Amino acid sequence: MRPPVKDTDLKRIEAHLKRTFNTGGIIVKARPKQNDSAEVYVGDEFIGIVFEDEDEEGSFMFEMAILAEDLPA
Repeated sequence: MRPPVKDTDLKRIEAHLKRTFNTGGIIVKARPKQNDSAEVYVGDEFIGIVFEDEDEEGSFMFEMAILAEDLPA
């Protein structure tokens, strides 16, 4: 079982993603029914999940699916 993601970590992750992707539109939100991960949005669009890396304390994993319908033809 993964440990809960702390509010301070959510803010740090959000700041890192904003710097990395060069956009202020990224929002990291705690998940309503699970405290071991957070949801990542660009504006109102959900783009992925962040959770703490079980193997390396203080590190996080960002998982993002890319749907076939979203890719250019």
